[in-house]
Amino acid sequence: MTAPVPTGKPGPDDEHKLGPTRVRDLLAVAVVAALALWIVIRYNYGAFPSLPWLAGISLYAVAALEVVIGFVVRKRIADREIGSGSRQLHPINVARLVALAKASAILGAVAAGGWAGILVFLLQNLILDAARADRPGAIIGIVGGVLLAAAALWLEHCCRTPDDPMSDNADPAPDGSPTVA
Repeated sequence: MTAPVPTGKPGPDDEHKLGPTRVRDLLAVAVVAALALWIVIRYNYGAFPSLPWLAGISLYAVAALEVVIGFVVRKRIADREIGSGSRQLHPINVARLVALAKASAILGAVAAGGWAGILVFLLQNLILDAARADRPGAIIGIVGGVLLAAAALWLEHCCRTPDDPMSDNADPAPDGSPTVA
């Protein structure tokens, strides 16, 4: 029996699989958010209150929490403490953490892009004192969004299963049949 030849097209089972979050997708989200917020702030800047310095600080707290959770999950997976026993990390909780990481990555991209769009507007208005005063808050928000996206990608990476050691030893022979070590 021969192995199926890969065609490069996703099969029926691969079509709905959840894959890792791609940085380019997050960058696209950030660019769209930046454009949208730049347009909104450009036409409505006078209607908004001034930006407080701590407006984006909650992003830092969530990012720090996700980094800590990532280290805990990574250690549990490395120590093979995954299962349904008491003192073990249940697999459904790992799946929930992956969902949290994916949502946080998108939120971080939206926040970073949105704050960047606001900052571009503020940098274009060099003569307004209010725009000058709002810049630090926008910079704090951008950094918080980037940190949240990075922490979310780290958490998602930590939730991966370890590589199967058997797959390294099962290299196919030149004729296509599997070899046994």
